[in-house]
Amino acid sequence: MSRNIRKVAVLGSGVMGSRIACHFANIGMEVLLLDIVPKELLPAETAKGLTLDSKFVRNRIVNQSLETAVKSNPSPIYSKSFVKRISTGNFDDNMSDIASCDWIIEVVVERLDIKKSVFERVEQYRKPGTLITSNTSGIPIHLMTEGRSEDFKDHFCGTHFFNPPRYLQLLEIIPTPYTKKEVVDFLLEFGDKFLGKTVVLCKDTPAFIGNRIGVYSMLALTHLVEPLGLTVEEVDKYTGPAMGHPKSATFRTADVVGLDTLVNVANGLAQNAPNDEAKGVFQLPSFITKMVENKWLGEKTKKGFYEKVKDASGNSEIQSLNLKTLTFGPQGKVKSATLEATKLVEDIRKRMKVYEQGKDKAGELFRAMHYPLFEYVSNRVPEITDDFFRIDDAMRAGFGWEIGPFEVWDALGVRETIEKIKNEEKRLPGQRGEVSQWVHDMLDAGCESFYKIENGVRQYYDIASKSYKPIPGTEDLIVLDHIRESKTIWKNSGVSIIDLGDGIINCEFHTKMNTIGGDVIQGVNKAIDLAEKEYRGLVISNEGKNFSAGANIGMIFMMAAEQDYDELNMAVRAFQNTSMRIRYSSIPVVVAPFQMTLGGGCEFSMHADFVQAHAETYMGLVEFGVGVIPGGGGTKEFALRASDEYKDDQIVQNTLKDRFLTIGTAKVSTSAIEAYELGYLQQGKYAITMNKARLIADAKEKALELANAGYIQPVQRTDIKVLGKQGLGIVYVGASSMRAGNYISDHDKKISEKLGNVLCGGELSAPTEVSEQYLLDLERKAFLELCSERKTLERIQFMLTKGKPLRN
Repeated sequence: MSRNIRKVAVLGSGVMGSRIACHFANIGMEVLLLDIVPKELLPAETAKGLTLDSKFVRNRIVNQSLETAVKSNPSPIYSKSFVKRISTGNFDDNMSDIASCDWIIEVVVERLDIKKSVFERVEQYRKPGTLITSNTSGIPIHLMTEGRSEDFKDHFCGTHFFNPPRYLQLLEIIPTPYTKKEVVDFLLEFGDKFLGKTVVLCKDTPAFIGNRIGVYSMLALTHLVEPLGLTVEEVDKYTGPAMGHPKSATFRTADVVGLDTLVNVANGLAQNAPNDEAKGVFQLPSFITKMVENKWLGEKTKKGFYEKVKDASGNSEIQSLNLKTLTFGPQGKVKSATLEATKLVEDIRKRMKVYEQGKDKAGELFRAMHYPLFEYVSNRVPEITDDFFRIDDAMRAGFGWEIGPFEVWDALGVRETIEKIKNEEKRLPGQRGEVSQWVHDMLDAGCESFYKIENGVRQYYDIASKSYKPIPGTEDLIVLDHIRESKTIWKNSGVSIIDLGDGIINCEFHTKMNTIGGDVIQGVNKAIDLAEKEYRGLVISNEGKNFSAGANIGMIFMMAAEQDYDELNMAVRAFQNTSMRIRYSSIPVVVAPFQMTLGGGCEFSMHADFVQAHAETYMGLVEFGVGVIPGGGGTKEFALRASDEYKDDQIVQNTLKDRFLTIGTAKVSTSAIEAYELGYLQQGKYAITMNKARLIADAKEKALELANAGYIQPVQRTDIKVLGKQGLGIVYVGASSMRAGNYISDHDKKISEKLGNVLCGGELSAPTEVSEQYLLDLERKAFLELCSERKTLERIQFMLTKGKPLRN
């Protein structure tokens, strides 16, 4: 990319603007955030003697908006320290400052006249060649260029971030007829590699791609409720994770988004897409109209399709809306043979086939919503996009679907489904039972599916050439699903070892929640064996929903409950030895964590030569919560790192205290940046990948870099400085004080003392240098002693019986 973005201006600090500013700060950008000047003083401002000319007042709106955003949960920013990268101001006093910016993003209210007035002011100060984009969910992009200069038009584009910008991966790029191709290409690449987005190129059509298909899908379901006799809770149960959709499913999602938002988009589509054959779907059913009249808009009004109420005992209860009577009542139990059948099928594509064949209401709803959806999306090509795969990208990244509509269609079989679409009862407006001609042309050309994998590369059917082509922008990605079958060199029940090429192999976990048990321990050691003998480096990563939820506590519970401590001792020792092999193998080991990276998953990461972390990595040593301490080398590692942070040969007790509290309070990072701040990642030994799709490729590149630099096997440490009794006194006094104040239980006090004993190196009479193995032996001894405690077994059993994630 020839263009260099150093500073970004965000015009408008509302819910979207403030959070877009935060996300640019996340990636290291300097950000200028501006908004309007207040027209009236607040009573508190008047009482302080402030006037409308006071700087505090003039920047009140922007500063309050940013403060609200930073305090929101989940947070839009990786670290509170990053807020310093954002400077604030107002349109009247600071618009001239945009002259120093390389990209100007307009995020003001969704009114064309207001946007155009902002652009008129922007033109007074914007330097030629600066990118200028509008974040809008529906206003035609080309209308915003009226009256603008040629340079403005050349560099202007729509950039539709989905809310919240940090967490939702979809970024839609909508060029106008004037937008330079180089500008579009830049935005596509920057959004992908730097902002971590799934970037979808859209045409300038109503609601673009994501909302056009997503809102159609949601509203189609509202029209199916009456003919299929469905309740709110049935719809949400049927259209949730079993169908590959988020837990919030349909109606709960509407409550979160806000029914008014959904209605506004629907009304916009009804007005602006007059030639849409299914435009009747965007006409609201009567129960939604009534809900809007009643201001039952969802979470923002505390009442929507669900309402939280207090029962007679004062306990909170979430009730659901009866769509016939429009009254709230207790949620009904949803039972379905089809749903039970899908639980047995982990592969989402195979599960779709099981779902489609269901004989109850769940199966009937699946067919009633998907067959018209296939018809609808086929007819949107080429209206909203020339490439159908962008529709799948938009639904996965913007609406959280595991697979998009064309991918579902592939799973069911394209040719055989066409006949079912034709014969399906026509329940929705515009439903004709006919798919677009290009799909028939595809089949006539001998292409039986929308996608195929060839030589590890995913290809899509190109309508223009009637042949398959690689999906643009994915050529340099590594997707394990695409190479697993042909490149697996070893596997057991919990691990696959896959050849990534160029002398690098990957160790992939595929247990439930990617928990670590004997099969994973065996697999990691086998991967290191193979890498040391035949390859140049090892990556440890996978493509699950989480990197690893930690050790399999069910296995630990069984051994501890049966008092099989010799077996448990061997298991813990094997875990520790595996962590140490990751650290001290003769080849570079790069761990690439993402999402939940807890317990043992965190310990493996802490022992790697390098950690290539996804930005959204939630890392922590959480063993304290089940009554033990980290036993796979994590406690040892914190003692080692505390030693390395002691300065000028002086024991810094605050360093030890911080490490102690991180484990003792089971702190989990809310980002990869915070994982570094908490001490789980180390300066110079980690890097961040913004786009999860690029994580394994980036990790492989790092492993190659280490190998090419002449990797030398490290020597085990014997110079770890520990405090001994000097530190233990601090630990014991602190634990006793916490117990005396009833902040912790007797068992928590005991765990704290065991943890402190390891971090301080035991009851040594004076600060001493010890080896890693010395600390590992202390760690394992403490872990085993705590596993023999009745309270520990009760905690583990509670987690198991309550269905919590199996993690240590």
